[in-house]
Amino acid sequence: MANKTTANDASPDEFIAATSNPQKRKDALWLKDFCQRLTGEPARMWGPSMIGCGSYHYKYESGREGDMFLAGFSPRKAALVVYLGGNIPDQAELLEKLGPHKMGKACLYIKRLEEIDLGVLKKLMQKSIAGTLAEYPANQST
Repeated sequence: MANKTTANDASPDEFIAATSNPQKRKDALWLKDFCQRLTGEPARMWGPSMIGCGSYHYKYESGREGDMFLAGFSPRKAALVVYLGGNIPDQAELLEKLGPHKMGKACLYIKRLEEIDLGVLKKLMQKSIAGTLAEYPANQST
């Protein structure tokens, strides 16, 4: 079974431009540029609503496999969602320093970038990328 979220040729800039909330649009543009700087790869749309940079190939013991972005986010209506993968050993400590947020299994929900510590966000995302690449070293397809 393959991942249904795949890279496509839709324009991240057009997707962001269609975001109705001006603050969320501004934050999304910043996150897009930030992800590009972190990975050294251009932003691409993944599925209809996620923007990601870089990629890796994963294969689980269950047989499920696919490709996913190394750094990505989605400007959802309720919050910006930053996707964190990989093993981040000090994630709880970093999240305590981040500022207002909610955390799911791999989804970090942020209302506004101005409310959080961007240095902490950078550390979280760098560690997410490093953890992912450590877990899937031979399967990078950036």
